[in-house]
Amino acid sequence: MPANDAIQERRSEYDVTNTVDVSNPSAVRNAVMDLFSDLYPHAAFDSLWLAFHDFERLFMGADPEYHGVDTAYHDIQHSLDMTLAMARLIVGHDRGVEPKDRLGAERATLGLVTSLFHDAGYLRHREKDRDQRNGAYFTLRHVSRSSRFLGDYLSRVGLESWSDVAQQIVHFTGYEIDLERLELDDPRDSAVGHLLGTADLMAQMADRCYLEKCRDRLFPEFVLGGIAIEDHAGETLVRYRSGKDLLIKTLDFYQNSARYRLEKTFGRAYRYIEVLYRGDNPYVTFIQKNMSYLSKLVAGNDWDRLRRRPACFTAEPDAETRIVRLAVQHLKQLARQNKIRLRGAPQAPVPATT
Repeated sequence: MPANDAIQERRSEYDVTNTVDVSNPSAVRNAVMDLFSDLYPHAAFDSLWLAFHDFERLFMGADPEYHGVDTAYHDIQHSLDMTLAMARLIVGHDRGVEPKDRLGAERATLGLVTSLFHDAGYLRHREKDRDQRNGAYFTLRHVSRSSRFLGDYLSRVGLESWSDVAQQIVHFTGYEIDLERLELDDPRDSAVGHLLGTADLMAQMADRCYLEKCRDRLFPEFVLGGIAIEDHAGETLVRYRSGKDLLIKTLDFYQNSARYRLEKTFGRAYRYIEVLYRGDNPYVTFIQKNMSYLSKLVAGNDWDRLRRRPACFTAEPDAETRIVRLAVQHLKQLARQNKIRLRGAPQAPVPATT
């Protein structure tokens, strides 16, 4: 378990060990390569190197077919942070299970490539998605979009034979379909899915600025994506009235949804991390720290203590401000239609700093 001093000194753009800049694709690629090469010393890293290269071009908007990432919560840092967590889980898994249950280099490569592109569904296609002003509008179906993207992409990195598996296991990172419906014949493919879902939850909730990011970035995404306020069959369901309301309900999400997935659905796969850290789990440590701090904020109604303004790593420097403005416009439109009573709206964020 990290020492208290290390917890306090952790930098906002760094991983749970405060050693890898998870906003930097090259830094994460190198860290993943070290882990991969140590575990599979005779395996090539070419496919993963190319995937990291393509990820950076795609998410930064250099790909001719797609706009770069413009969702402030599901930004470049999140995907890289998750991919690093996935690499650590894979190492712990293959060191901790029987030889017949090990993933092996090719299946591990599949899992890491899927990690990198698990949120590619938020990216707007320059031709097909012209009507959408932000990737957050795809929130409710972004995993299915990511699945289709992976199905087309894997041949580029020599993994075309894994296309069907990738298109299924990426759903372990979302809630669009019942995971029991997935048809995975090899238990090792299911294991990769469990690791994916675990890495996604762990990386998000262990982020040093998770609480601020939920309030200031995830809520606007939920507004635009139709999750915060759902209009269904003429009836309006308000799930989250504000970023603060989302935070308050995050405690329930952790206790009744995230923990159930981590413990039951994914079979406590998070414990594979402990193989690397002498029985400790820095991700669990930071998740518990975040939830404990959130409990204190809720109990004391002292929201001014959330003062961090982490940098946002998107294709455009003003993406965070733009998505908040779009959310404000959307909420005002719903108020004009008498679908909600507008008690407050997300405010344009203070410019982010590192």
